[in-house]
Amino acid sequence: MLGICRGRRKFLAASLTVLFVPAITWIYLFSGSFEDGKPVSLSPLESQPHSPRYTASSQRERESLEVRMREVEEENRVLRKQLSLAQSRSPSHHHGNHSKTYSMEEGTGDSESLRAGIVAGNSSECGQQPAVEKCETIHVAIVCAGYNASRDVVTLVKSVLFHRRNPLHFHLIADAIAKQILATLFQTWMVPAVRIDFYDADELKSEVSWIPNKHYSGIYGLMKLVLTKTLPSNLERVIVLDTDITFATDIAELWAVFHKFKGQQVLGLVENQSDWYLGNLWKNHRPWPALGRGYNTGVILLLLDKLRKMKWEQMWRLTAERELMSMLSTSLADQDIFNAVIKQNPFLVYQLPCFWNVQLSDHTRSEQCYRDVSDLKVIHWNSPKKLRVKNKHVEFFRNLYLTFLEYDGNLLRRELFGCPSEADINSENLQKQLSELDEDDLCYEFRRERFTVHRTHLYFLHYEYEPASDNTDVTLVAQLSMDRLQMLEAICKHWEGPISLALYLSDAEAQQFLRYAQGSEVLMSRHNVGYHIVYKEGQFYPVNLLRNVAMKHISTPYMFLSDIDFLPMYGLYEYLRKSVIQLDLPNTKKALIVPAFETLRYRLSFPKSKAELLSMLDMGTLFTFRYHVWTKGHAPTNFAKWRTATTPYRVEWEADFEPYVVVRKDCPEYDRRFVGFGWNKVAHIMELDAQEYEFTVLPNAYMIHMPHAPSFDITKFRSNKQYRICLKTLKEEFQQDMSRHYGFAALKYLTAENNS
Repeated sequence: MLGICRGRRKFLAASLTVLFVPAITWIYLFSGSFEDGKPVSLSPLESQPHSPRYTASSQRERESLEVRMREVEEENRVLRKQLSLAQSRSPSHHHGNHSKTYSMEEGTGDSESLRAGIVAGNSSECGQQPAVEKCETIHVAIVCAGYNASRDVVTLVKSVLFHRRNPLHFHLIADAIAKQILATLFQTWMVPAVRIDFYDADELKSEVSWIPNKHYSGIYGLMKLVLTKTLPSNLERVIVLDTDITFATDIAELWAVFHKFKGQQVLGLVENQSDWYLGNLWKNHRPWPALGRGYNTGVILLLLDKLRKMKWEQMWRLTAERELMSMLSTSLADQDIFNAVIKQNPFLVYQLPCFWNVQLSDHTRSEQCYRDVSDLKVIHWNSPKKLRVKNKHVEFFRNLYLTFLEYDGNLLRRELFGCPSEADINSENLQKQLSELDEDDLCYEFRRERFTVHRTHLYFLHYEYEPASDNTDVTLVAQLSMDRLQMLEAICKHWEGPISLALYLSDAEAQQFLRYAQGSEVLMSRHNVGYHIVYKEGQFYPVNLLRNVAMKHISTPYMFLSDIDFLPMYGLYEYLRKSVIQLDLPNTKKALIVPAFETLRYRLSFPKSKAELLSMLDMGTLFTFRYHVWTKGHAPTNFAKWRTATTPYRVEWEADFEPYVVVRKDCPEYDRRFVGFGWNKVAHIMELDAQEYEFTVLPNAYMIHMPHAPSFDITKFRSNKQYRICLKTLKEEFQQDMSRHYGFAALKYLTAENNS
């Protein structure tokens, strides 16, 4: 309708201009031909210089009039051209909102206001409806529960952030698992002009648990029904999305559709594109009542304030109770109840064009929603098959989805210029810390890494853990990058207890890891392994940050601080649990040392006992760890004594000592200033000693380091002199900090370093 109004205005304005401008021009010229109330002759004779009436001023006036005439004629020519174009387009004005020239819903307007301002399609008034303001906050509600949904929702959020130009406020109805994962993710993502609020889904279960539901979404698939009660009472409108949605346009265009609602319209929905509600999919198929084909609830526009006034809670409950008497349960969760309500109250719904929810389940009419790529707005993977759904253009949709799935989320940390962001304490502190660094310092990049906030996705895969009744459980802690994935299966075979792993990956690598894990029977059979993705950023491998992430998210009272390249001996998990009790770890500050060995062979017959390991040591198949390049790292373990030891024995700290230890979960974190290669474990063991931990070697425990290609960081350490200089500087600063923190007792670390 807006296109029609604009077309009429342009046509009328152009017509009046073409008619009146020439007349006004000639009146102006004619009036200019009078001098003192008498006509001035413009005959060729009197225009000659020899004419007595000719003067220099009249010549200038004549020239200016001629210039003005040419300008007016040029303007008339342009206006005639515009008028002819308007006339040629006028038939298309009568095609309503589907006109490519003026349709705001098609998103093809020729200005920012056209793209943002979607007006009422059924209005007969020519006045433009309010557009989405530049810095207007758009509210989005999503129900998200469990590990898989927490992973899926990230792709949805990426697609929204990629296109958005407005501040966003996400309202996440989440269970405890999703809240832990997403709270950490958004806190470390630090996207400007994005606010996140969580609402406890578990508290809402009682509101909908009385409704039997056969849908795979379970009880959480019913929670969109209670959003009027759950969301803040002062929130007037919200866009509600399923987690399997992908946006292909700015969400502000959808937000602007609220301005099209009239009368009692309070729900914006797209018609269901399958035949489900027609009841003809199979014999005796009996769906819930719906208006025509029904509506899909993957994308909903809710006018919350009006819904509350209409007593929505009472409305849907009464409808659900009545229908359940004959239907017994829902098949499509909340969607069945929404449709039953609309069947009784069709005036509630504003039907959205179907490109706002292109439904890619099998046997849908989704292909009728688009003729070109530019028509696509929102893609909905609403089939249980997800990316394996049957659709003629599924390859295109899959590639669009994979683009956001593997898109570098760090690139979405862009500011919205002109829109003031809410004060973020974490962001402000980070900027303050970075501003205090000297950018001319040759070690600036090392120092900066300490303050870098890495986007972190906890529990990337499903995780289950049942606490041990005797409170002796131990979690193996390690970190890795993409080039060490092959170690995961072997470690899982050697260690049956819980594992906490931090993986340093890009967004694309995270998806490669997901496919690798899902294709591994060994990994998929283990649910007590927590995989925490720390996304790549910067030029260094943040080894100690990764260790801290893995340490922080263990569920057991004790942890075995290992590295990914080590295979623990068979049975080590149970041996450590027994040692925890024998050595009274709950009541003492001990660090139990697991002696480390290594092999240079890629194929090794792993020793099944200490006696077999000693035999392999004697034959030269195994060696004490790093004996040939860094003896000091493990020398204090006293391997000679370990060969014959039958009981645990205590050893003292020495300079550069870096054993692998079992400690209580409350032990100090690793120091983040150490990145890449060098001193990352040494500094941690030094701090354990400063806190008076007792180092005890276990006589019947061992671990073996498997060979691998040199890491990128050790190559830099060996080849880059400045790298080594900066590492030495950081080491000295760490020792100074130790002295300030632990006082006189820490002086021995400086002395030991000078003597080593």
